[in-house]
Amino acid sequence: MSNHTSSLEFSHFPVMLNEVINISLPNKGGTYVDCTFGGGGYSKKILKFPKVFVKAIDRDSKVKKIATELEKKFPERFKFYQIKFSEIDTILKNKVDVVLFDLGISSFQLNDPDRGFSFKSNKNLGMSMGLNQISAQDAINNLSEKDLKLIIKTFGEENEAHKIAKNIVKFRNEKKITKVKELVNIIEKSKKKDYSKKINPCTKTFQALRIFVNKEITELINGIIKATRILKPGGKILVVSFHSIEDRIVKYFFSNFSSNKSRPSRYTPEKNNNFNSLFEAYKNKVYTPEKNEIYLNNRSRSAKLRFAIRSKNEFLDPVELKKKFKKYLDLEAISV
Repeated sequence: MSNHTSSLEFSHFPVMLNEVINISLPNKGGTYVDCTFGGGGYSKKILKFPKVFVKAIDRDSKVKKIATELEKKFPERFKFYQIKFSEIDTILKNKVDVVLFDLGISSFQLNDPDRGFSFKSNKNLGMSMGLNQISAQDAINNLSEKDLKLIIKTFGEENEAHKIAKNIVKFRNEKKITKVKELVNIIEKSKKKDYSKKINPCTKTFQALRIFVNKEITELINGIIKATRILKPGGKILVVSFHSIEDRIVKYFFSNFSSNKSRPSRYTPEKNNNFNSLFEAYKNKVYTPEKNEIYLNNRSRSAKLRFAIRSKNEFLDPVELKKKFKKYLDLEAISV
């Protein structure tokens, strides 16, 4: 365990760390919530500023050793909780200054063959980030062909989802699918070979299953809503996303619930847009990693960072956000 954890710590690269620091300004002090503790990269950097308090969360139990070391080093300024995004309001009595999300799978999770996230592994199909009710193995062997197709198509944006789902069902009718390699072989046989594409043929299906198994979209939506509820006026919410669905949700939330939300037409009467605005005027600025960071950490190449500033207005539940992305929430709610 100790060897694994030390390698976890060593290989952790917090994405766009400088941008996060420049936006959140920890030199001014305040209370931070690091919603994806992982290898502790963000929390460690933020704690270098003496007036900052950090509450960190992560659903993965394997990060506890690093978190415990930080709790010993900063007993008055750092506290770790093993919970999901959707539970962040349970650990706070007072409102906070900054909430930070770093979405998706971490490098140490992907690199651990026992977790079953990587299609290079020959271990059992798992894909659990922690605090899960189901595994990828459960999903693959129990979902209907129709639901499998929909999950792979929607969350993986995989054009050959129909053929992959059909072949999964055909294979499992003969033998239960338990190993990563079995699923890899099914996907590779289902897809047309296209040597012009650099992306591995399994990437999209594995992404889709991981999102479904961990209810990542449900956790993201509930998490950013609750994060907004616990922010002080003027507080900042920062989100680093890694695929288009995540980024669309974050962009929609920040832009449609800001004080400068655009009207459908210039002829539409202007209402009191500030009434339900949760955020100050949103600039729609997107930060992406610089070339040097991508060179050092290739997995950062698809990252996008957005942030919004909490307005002084009363918090009103943004029900339109859940309505807008209802198809994703309904898909993750499918029973296995």
